[in-house]
Amino acid sequence: GLPALLGAPSLAPMARRARAAPAIAAALLIVVPAAVGELRLAHAPTLFTATRLRLVQPSIPQTLKWDPARTAANFRRLLALSAAPARHPLAAILWPEAAVTFPLDRDAAARQAIAAVVPKGGYVLTGALRGNPPPTPLRKFWNSIEAIDGAGDIVATYDKAHLVPFGEYVPLRGILPLALEKITAGSVDLSAGHGPRTIALAGLPPFAPFICYEAIFPGAIVDEDHRPAWLFNVTNDAWYGRTSGPYQHFAIARTRAIEEGLPLVRVANNGISGVVDAVGRIVTHIDLDNVGYADVTLPAADAPTLYARDGDRLFLALLLLGLLPAALRLR
Repeated sequence: GLPALLGAPSLAPMARRARAAPAIAAALLIVVPAAVGELRLAHAPTLFTATRLRLVQPSIPQTLKWDPARTAANFRRLLALSAAPARHPLAAILWPEAAVTFPLDRDAAARQAIAAVVPKGGYVLTGALRGNPPPTPLRKFWNSIEAIDGAGDIVATYDKAHLVPFGEYVPLRGILPLALEKITAGSVDLSAGHGPRTIALAGLPPFAPFICYEAIFPGAIVDEDHRPAWLFNVTNDAWYGRTSGPYQHFAIARTRAIEEGLPLVRVANNGISGVVDAVGRIVTHIDLDNVGYADVTLPAADAPTLYARDGDRLFLALLLLGLLPAALRLR
């Protein structure tokens, strides 16, 4: 009894420390990355390239976006915002996801109208609905980004690879009830593209395009074998309405810039359009419901981050590190 009584005071502090250890470890997992992030921001000023871009946000309501009676008026709004005088030469004008709701490769007049607002030696990069190239009948469609030059030619294309289930296609369509359809306009399923790619155009730093929902996939937007100089994201977001959705979607896309150490240029039909530098600072933005454009200077890329180099292996290492205290406690 006496040895036990004598040992009790010395064992109590050890027990308290043992109970506090998980809480301390959990706090460090938050405090240490936050401190490192603050140091990185303090010692990494935003640097800019010589490339200037125009972000066009038409803010067309979702109820009107796919209305055939509004197609011409919506297109004219995009052209009018693009044709506004610029104080400095632009390398490209950027339009949002599905800004053009008809296949451009089958509409020479529309391509010439776009060519009329293309900056000298530059491009219009637009979200577009792409179909089978003519003269093939329209049987397949893609949610795409297309680059139009001053001659009205489509000089580059990217097709969305990660499609939204029940929004852009119905999974297991041959098995699910026939009455089950998409929740968006149109009855035809979209086709998927081939995944990350880098587009290189004369006079424009090479960029990695990705569309809307693809912003939620870490490690799946950059072709690391052909590393780009910036990220280009187009989205619609009008169907969210005035909710937290557009802001959350912008924050998710912003995370991709931080992961990759690359600046992000994001153009939305209706909020939030903006530019984020390579460490995650918001350089400029166009808020929800605003109709307008912003002429911006493209920030410079940073060195590849740990995540850009090692991907999810980094998280596997952290997971194993997190399991170490549990293993020691079991022992």
